[in-house]
Amino acid sequence: MSQATESDVREDGVIESVSGPVVTAVDLDARMNDVVYVGHEGLMGEVIEIEGNVTTIQVYEETSDVAPGEPVESTGQPLSVDLGPGMLDTIYDGVQRPLDVLETKMDSAFLDRGVDAPGIDLERTWEFEPEVEEGDEVSAGDILGSVPETESIDHKVMVPPDSDGGEVVSVESGNFAVDETVVELDTGEEIAMRQEWPVRKKRPAAEKFTPTTPLVSGQRILDGLFPIAKGGTAAIPGPFGSGKTVTQQSLAKFADADIVVYIGCGERGNEMTEVIDDFPELPDPQTGNPLMARTCLIANTSNMPVAARESCIYTGITIAEYYRDMGYDVALMADSTSRWAEAMREISSRLEEMPGEEGYPAYLSARLSEFYERAGYYRNTNGTEGSVTAIGAVSPPGGDFSEPVTQNTLRIVKAFWALDADLAERRHFPAINWNDSYSLYRDQLDHWFEDNVAEDWSELRQWGIDTLDEEDELQEIVQLVGKDALPEDQQLTLEVARYLREAWLQQNGLHDVDRYSPPEKTYRILEGIKTFHDEAFDALDAGVPVDEIQSIDAAPQLARIGTTPDDEADEFVSEIESKMAEQLRELY
Repeated sequence: MSQATESDVREDGVIESVSGPVVTAVDLDARMNDVVYVGHEGLMGEVIEIEGNVTTIQVYEETSDVAPGEPVESTGQPLSVDLGPGMLDTIYDGVQRPLDVLETKMDSAFLDRGVDAPGIDLERTWEFEPEVEEGDEVSAGDILGSVPETESIDHKVMVPPDSDGGEVVSVESGNFAVDETVVELDTGEEIAMRQEWPVRKKRPAAEKFTPTTPLVSGQRILDGLFPIAKGGTAAIPGPFGSGKTVTQQSLAKFADADIVVYIGCGERGNEMTEVIDDFPELPDPQTGNPLMARTCLIANTSNMPVAARESCIYTGITIAEYYRDMGYDVALMADSTSRWAEAMREISSRLEEMPGEEGYPAYLSARLSEFYERAGYYRNTNGTEGSVTAIGAVSPPGGDFSEPVTQNTLRIVKAFWALDADLAERRHFPAINWNDSYSLYRDQLDHWFEDNVAEDWSELRQWGIDTLDEEDELQEIVQLVGKDALPEDQQLTLEVARYLREAWLQQNGLHDVDRYSPPEKTYRILEGIKTFHDEAFDALDAGVPVDEIQSIDAAPQLARIGTTPDDEADEFVSEIESKMAEQLRELY
């Protein structure tokens, strides 16, 4: 959260009433969305409604003991975040207060009300290397230089988006604090490494494109069946215990994004504790550096004030857009948007607004759309290209996908990864139901997979989809009459589908090799299963009984491909294919 200076704050009004996180004040000189400080303790809040001389404020902290008659001060500024070097390898709360700094300040893990700190360290110095010279013309968004922010990421210092630009008359190199001037323009504007930006306002870009490059996740069911593009949107709905958080954490660790912004939005404290404890210790599979060197965490658990939960989504997407402007591909994980929607519902009810379905505000769909539409693949105003991929978990009560948050999200996102409690109970992970899930990015990403992996990628994938669909239809018959009552060709189809489920779609997230599968390996496993299918049906056509076909010992080795080292997988699949063909042909 950007800090208001003493000159920004002006005494305005007094508290009229307090109702949970919602406070009303009278005679407050403020505008909609302005940040205010409430009560003697100076609790941070935001103006959400103005009627006459009565102003309604949502407070980002616990309001117990705050009483009518206490003062309210307005900053005259909207809720904004500090943007600059130092955001990576940092853990924030919902309004960008650095939790490690506050812990040191409090000398305790429990924070006092009203405590605050800048979003980035104002005293730390960074080595600035300019990329412009005196006499250069620059405009809003142009890159002025870079700073080695972490071992993994060079931070690009840019002209603020709201700048008029001009000619560079002075440029400095060396070590500077984020508020010190590094470039001066002929207009008199002095540019530092730190920017401020209102969180509810979308950062500008030159052009938005249709994304055509996949965000490779390393999860075979996602890359193989339901891919997402860089700059795309996806939802992961599922009941308690089905694997939403684990799936998002796997994406954060292994997806080929440059930057990860992970928003813990109202989830249980133990889940965020796991993230906070694990991420700093994990090596980045892409660079070998610590994973936190390209990650920004926003921890806003379910026991934190509801108003801060509502704002944390906007804090995260604004930070993501900032790194997108530098030309980076950013993956944003929101866990979960249901908790965010519940925060909106609670605030809306305290405002006595007309409720929509199940008590959610009537503007729920609009707010979800505003969030997801800030994702995308963009050409930035400085000529670079970058993306924000938004992946939101949804926590429908009881796993009911017909509830409002899931349904409104489904209408917006283009990839829908439906988690299934039955699959999770059978220990099939990722527990993504291939019958209920979909991706609208398949067609626009097929060219990339065909050019970079295999020419028949889309054809082979479609064969896999058709086989799984046929299995789903056959299972209804099996439940009535049993598997042995089926014709032999249908029994063989069920056997092939079993290998698709167990050897291809299932992955062991705890295995050092199987937890990540590159697209080439994903393709080869599917190709090996297709080889078994073709050879097995040739044998069946030649009169070999289906039970003899199922008895060969080569086919079960397909399940071992996932745990085979990536550089050995192709050779291992070739050996299995040869052995299967030999054993099946011996039968006839």
